[in-house]
Amino acid sequence: MTVQISQRTLEDLGFADVLRALAQRCRTEPGRERVLARPFLDTPEAVAEALALVSETRALSQEQFSLPLGGVTDVRTPIGHAAKGGMLEPRQLIDSAQLLFAFVRTREALDERRARVPRLVEIARRMPSLEPLARRIDQCFEPDGEISDRASPELREARDRARGLHRRIKSRLDELLHDETFLPKLRENYYTLRNGRYVVPVVANYRSEVDGIVHNASQTGQTLFMEPQAMVGLGNDLAIAQSEVTEEERKVLQALSDQLGRESERILEGLDAVAELDEAESVAILSADLGASMPAFENVTDMQLRQLRHPRLVLKGSEVVANDVTLTGDAKALVVSGPNAGGKTVTLTGVGLCALMLRAGLPIPVAEGSRMPLYRSVHSTVGDAQDLEQGLSTFSAHVVMLRDIIGAVGEGSLVLIDEIAADTDPREGAAIAIAVLEELMSKGVVVLVTTHLEELKALAHMDPRFLNARVGFDSKRMAPTYRLQIGAAGQSSAIEMAVRVGLPQNVCDRARELSANAGGPLTKALAAAEEERRKLYEDLERARVAAQEAEALRADLEKQKQSFERERRARMMQFNDDVHAASEHAAAEVQKLLTKLRSEQNEKALAEARQQLQQRADEAQKRALAAKAELFQVEAPGPANLKVGAWVHHSGLNRDVEILELADNHAVVSAGGALKMRVPTTELSGARTRKPQQAKFPERQKQDVALKRAASAAPAEVEATNFRCDVRGMRADDALAELESFLDRGMRSGEDAALVIHGHGTGALKQAIRDYLAASPYIRMYRPGEGHEGGDGVTVVALRA
Repeated sequence: MTVQISQRTLEDLGFADVLRALAQRCRTEPGRERVLARPFLDTPEAVAEALALVSETRALSQEQFSLPLGGVTDVRTPIGHAAKGGMLEPRQLIDSAQLLFAFVRTREALDERRARVPRLVEIARRMPSLEPLARRIDQCFEPDGEISDRASPELREARDRARGLHRRIKSRLDELLHDETFLPKLRENYYTLRNGRYVVPVVANYRSEVDGIVHNASQTGQTLFMEPQAMVGLGNDLAIAQSEVTEEERKVLQALSDQLGRESERILEGLDAVAELDEAESVAILSADLGASMPAFENVTDMQLRQLRHPRLVLKGSEVVANDVTLTGDAKALVVSGPNAGGKTVTLTGVGLCALMLRAGLPIPVAEGSRMPLYRSVHSTVGDAQDLEQGLSTFSAHVVMLRDIIGAVGEGSLVLIDEIAADTDPREGAAIAIAVLEELMSKGVVVLVTTHLEELKALAHMDPRFLNARVGFDSKRMAPTYRLQIGAAGQSSAIEMAVRVGLPQNVCDRARELSANAGGPLTKALAAAEEERRKLYEDLERARVAAQEAEALRADLEKQKQSFERERRARMMQFNDDVHAASEHAAAEVQKLLTKLRSEQNEKALAEARQQLQQRADEAQKRALAAKAELFQVEAPGPANLKVGAWVHHSGLNRDVEILELADNHAVVSAGGALKMRVPTTELSGARTRKPQQAKFPERQKQDVALKRAASAAPAEVEATNFRCDVRGMRADDALAELESFLDRGMRSGEDAALVIHGHGTGALKQAIRDYLAASPYIRMYRPGEGHEGGDGVTVVALRA
């Protein structure tokens, strides 16, 4: 069964606004393209699978976990070019490497959570494992994007030759610029490059006296940029060397491009998986922003939308009145009436937009426990239907659309009609409206219709297939309430609305007279029912407020109880500490007494005093320890007592840590700073329900925390330096050993700053480097590099003096 949604319906309901909101929450261009083309799903199974994927992604979001897609750019065009044998630019190669690293990070991050997110893991498995290629590309470039000497031995040799020639030419030019016979012929005492050749600025009048080649001239023609003849041979050698460098650089770029080209299909498939994950995360974010939930829909035939809020209004940040919309049992048509600008059309389009969102596998802004069928097709006519090109009036165009809808619908369709059969004689319009609605329901269609026609409001009293609903109007405030009440017909309140918008009072008074004389029994009955329902609603509202106040009082009493318990424990702790202090004081006093007794050789009195002292000290110590144990609620070690948020003692670190995650007999823990680690639960003991007091921390731990805080806030005045350590491509252990040796040399040689080049990669090496620097006694402070220094791919370090 293919879902049928017309373009008119998509525009009436504003479905494109929902897709644009999704696209704004994507982090990659492929992800944005994917959500903007999000299809409607044909089967309940497909919808269920899409919503299950949303559930997994929302679970990750609730853990404050975000997919590691940072730095991913759209490389589909460059990869396609490489697949055809084309050569990529350095920036394109670097972007491709970052994508490959993102594949690695994403697969690893999701694999750690595979038990909770099996669908996301399955998507991530389409990402190829090409980390060696990513590292090869990363090693071929400096942080500023220039090709590195490490890219190939041939490139290093060619550059060494070119650098040597540069030095020789500059040396010869320096000698020439110090020649007193040559200096007067120069406009200024310097040399520069023109067209890749070293030149000096010669006064034009001395052209014949300077042997060399003119490569350029100033705009005035008074200065000629000449290459001295003595430099021509070296300049030619340099040009050849530079061409060799260019050729070797081309070979490096081509070789890397060829490697990417050979893996192009796998890379593009992985990028498609990135787009799918990005889309899933954007849906989870939008779902949270909308406060959306997933209604029951499988084998559902009735509509029960609890606390429905219009998605587009929520996205705009408008204050939205939530309403229950129900259509159950025999009822197949909801007739919504009430004042203009009271929310009838909002109800209509809100239900329709939720039907489209559900068909697209998106949660909808309703409360838990809602139900909504999966409609086979959705049709709408909302707003002015006038068609000037076809020469149709508003009513004629409206009837044409009703005709088209009748011809297109069938069992399981949803039809939304705003102001049905309006803009014509009310009696004839009502007759047409009733006939259209009866025809639609005979086809098994569910209909929502808004109207001011009294005859349609009366249908619910004669035909169980029709159900009334009204949007309220507060006659005291002379304003709509925007609240929907099922089972009641509403008055249009046209005269009250006219008063509100400023129609002259005498005109409004006359309108009331005419309306009172013209109103029939149905109108008067509706008015009486409206007033009765208004009173009932006020009673219900007072009861709701009273219930809220009672709940607030209960919560306040619970807080007071908890506060009292904390105070009781604190006082017990203080009491036992006082007892302990008193026992220590008593011990000191008795010790003085013992000394005195000893001097008097009174052994019996000495023994009695010692026994009395020990007894009092033991009792005080037991009371103090019992109070402290109760206060901190120390539990016996063991996995059963471990839970997320608990503070425990880690035997390897010999310090207290907080549990952030628990899975597979391992825990992710933090000591309160940025550093996290994964450890076996067997290394954890002594679970506490609260963080230990700062005074309990070892002195070394406080120094570490302070050092890391200072390092992370390192000021910008620590400048980059030529004293560098390049550890890109190394394993973490090897890199840290190299870094330690490097810092030793720096301290011995008196260096005050250093640059550590680690690249981006998966981020693991960078984190290991910075964790090491944070604890190193050599380091005064450190910071990530600025853009001109290599960005986050390097770390600038200030050494201690």
